[in-house]
Amino acid sequence: MLRQASITEEQFTTDTEKARGISLKIEGISKIFSGRTQDVEALRPVDLEIKAGEFVCLVGPSGCGKSTLLSIIAGLETASSGAVWAGGQRVTGPGTDRVLLFQEAALFPWLDVQSNIEFGLRQAGIPSSRRVEIAQHFIKLVHLQGFERSYIHQLSGGMRQRAAIARALAIDPVVLLMDEPFGALDEFTRDKLQAELETIWRETGKTIVFVTHNVREAVALGDRVVVFAPRPGRIIRDFPIRLPRPRSLEDHALVDQAADILAALTDAMEEQQEVVYGQKY
Repeated sequence: MLRQASITEEQFTTDTEKARGISLKIEGISKIFSGRTQDVEALRPVDLEIKAGEFVCLVGPSGCGKSTLLSIIAGLETASSGAVWAGGQRVTGPGTDRVLLFQEAALFPWLDVQSNIEFGLRQAGIPSSRRVEIAQHFIKLVHLQGFERSYIHQLSGGMRQRAAIARALAIDPVVLLMDEPFGALDEFTRDKLQAELETIWRETGKTIVFVTHNVREAVALGDRVVVFAPRPGRIIRDFPIRLPRPRSLEDHALVDQAADILAALTDAMEEQQEVVYGQKY
């Protein structure tokens, strides 16, 4: 008689998530930072599922824990409670399946664009000819042809972010975690990079989690916009965005959707002020 193999809860969760096409599953993630005089509750338990290939934007006021949540998903920060699952596997630290990009492009100033993009591939032991081929593909994708041998100080802010995106894509992650990547750019460059990021997302099929303070930017890019309340951070609304793509920031339907999201965010901030100060402002 054959003995039936036992299935652990973790194995069942993994198989179920793969079947449902879930790229990220966030279960009860909270974060408390210890201070000298008192602890700071940055995140109350957050639950969120993100499908494979989905573009999800997180919006909320400064200090509501959006960036902290990205760091926990990336495996760079340890949660106080809860778990993150990426591709059905529990996150216990950093991994090449998840790449975090910041507002300031974290590029190596002593390397040129080509070498920056090849860096992760070199660390992975990819042969030189293949590294060049992959780097050239992504240089073309982010429109940096002709700047392969330029150093970082020779690039504009927008070009630096393009190089950072190319370097992230070169190692073929499943998930791109983007923490206000266009926040420091001028309006014209920002609008252009938003359009280019949408094209990159469509062509690569990556799952993207994108943090921004700009509600209209979130509606322009996202399949969903998840709204966080002021600290302690927690999800208060999850707005599906069903507007046709590509989207214009000036489109009336986009502006109206952004107004609804901003109203929900404003209400949450006023409620927080009421709790803290005893009155609305």
